[in-house]
Amino acid sequence: MMITTEQDEFPSHPPIMQVIARQEDANPTGDIFGGWLLGQMDIAGAKHAFQVANNRIVTVGVNAMTFKKPVFVGDEVFFFTHVENVGHTSVTIKIDSWAKRHKTQKYVKVTQGSYTFVSIDENRKPIPISKSET
Repeated sequence: MMITTEQDEFPSHPPIMQVIARQEDANPTGDIFGGWLLGQMDIAGAKHAFQVANNRIVTVGVNAMTFKKPVFVGDEVFFFTHVENVGHTSVTIKIDSWAKRHKTQKYVKVTQGSYTFVSIDENRKPIPISKSET
């Protein structure tokens, strides 16, 4: 399958999740709200962080965030993640988002960010991440 992209290299590994941007996620001009995209990235990052921590996790920070291109209604958005760092109780996940344009079928990198998550217990207190799990 030929994947056409602009500039950046489309990842060769599978995305952790994918969604289709819908009309209710857009502003009146048809661009998807940045907050919706941030939320989807948080979900994707949390999914990977949970796999690393093997425990309940919470988002504690968005360390970096760049909007590169807009997302439009009908675009299929793919979220690719990888671990940047595992600390004593935290894990930092890099998230790259790509949109497959509804009209052209081209892939474009739309965002990149770095989120930090902390492993917590049932009382919402930070607990260590087992290094054997990572």
